[in-house]
Amino acid sequence: MKWWRNQKLYVKIFIGVLVGVILGLVFGPKTAILKPIGDIFIRLLQMLIVPLAFLSIVSGITKLEDIKMLRSIGGKILIFYVLTTLLATISGVVTALLINPGKGEKGLLDKGEAPEHEEFSFLDNIVQWVPSNIFQSMSETNMLQIIIFAIFVGIAIVLLGDKVKRIRELAQEGADLMIKIAEIVINFAPYGIMALIANIIGTLGLEMLIEVGRYVLSAFIGFFIILLIIYPILLKGLGKTSPLFFYKQISPAMLVACSTTSSSATLPASMEVSKEGLKIPENIYGFTLPLGATINMNGLASTLGVLAVFAANLYGIPITFSMILQIAFLGVVLAMGCAGVKGADVVTASLLLSTLGLPLTLIPIIAAVSPIVDMGNTVVNITGDLAGTQIVHRRNPHYSDGKEESMMLAGIDDVSH
Repeated sequence: MKWWRNQKLYVKIFIGVLVGVILGLVFGPKTAILKPIGDIFIRLLQMLIVPLAFLSIVSGITKLEDIKMLRSIGGKILIFYVLTTLLATISGVVTALLINPGKGEKGLLDKGEAPEHEEFSFLDNIVQWVPSNIFQSMSETNMLQIIIFAIFVGIAIVLLGDKVKRIRELAQEGADLMIKIAEIVINFAPYGIMALIANIIGTLGLEMLIEVGRYVLSAFIGFFIILLIIYPILLKGLGKTSPLFFYKQISPAMLVACSTTSSSATLPASMEVSKEGLKIPENIYGFTLPLGATINMNGLASTLGVLAVFAANLYGIPITFSMILQIAFLGVVLAMGCAGVKGADVVTASLLLSTLGLPLTLIPIIAAVSPIVDMGNTVVNITGDLAGTQIVHRRNPHYSDGKEESMMLAGIDDVSH
């Protein structure tokens, strides 16, 4: 037991997945006896959905409390973060639509209590995003309406400033509380996932594993599109910086991100390459990088786009233009409001599926491959933080052009101020 307690969470989850697969293959339908354990894990995730989403989004917005910084550097970096998160979500959706993970096994998973998706008016869909009674929205777990309300609350708190200082502190402390509860729930993940995987494999067999492989492939193609196309275009067009020079300078931080799978843990390395490699002033990277580690989750946004298409295919739900628009909005808001804990991608996936009206029976599968996908998520996330920081630096009115600019464009390493 001591050995088990000393293992990292991703190791425990991996072992749980292996045990679940073995039990499913050996005992087949008999593994249904383990299903209640998995059901408890799902219910614990559902318990978190409303308070975690609301408080995390409000808390994230209220961290932008310096209005002067928000209007200058903050305004530029926020636009960059929102724009790239939207592009990342669209990249994930487009990639998934081309590869179509789950399409080969349409209707493979039981729809459970998920409502049937019907064609509806685009404008009516937008109207339904706006809550008329937030307490009713929370009781019905209408996540889109809750998210809209949370955005309004967060903006109002920022605008009121010190007048609502205690409310801002309460929101941030409430978010910390929910994050701690999420950590406790995620510690139960290896057992819940083991039970659910055993039941899924015992019922559905290995065909599901093929579709999961296509899901992972889609996710990584989305990552490469962001890293090799979207970021270089923005760096060259907006930041007047050679992408090759940029990637060479930040490569140490990218390696740390891949090994730690944590944007927050990578923050010291990101700051170091900003200062020593990119020669960015501390008053810029000291604001943009911590903010990015909190709200800029482009890799996760892309993954959510892939997940939405994967889930729709598995549940046999048609992907309409209105649904794509909804996914794009959710990718931005959920990724930017994602709690900064290990396993947060699993919780965020639960939020996405709930908001789209889908059951959570897919969550153990997503959790099973999370350690692999999360490496790509984090690399894309911190690269986006650094790209945004470089672009804001280069577009700063006080930035010194001339020799430094020509050297950066040429990709020369020895850039000095």
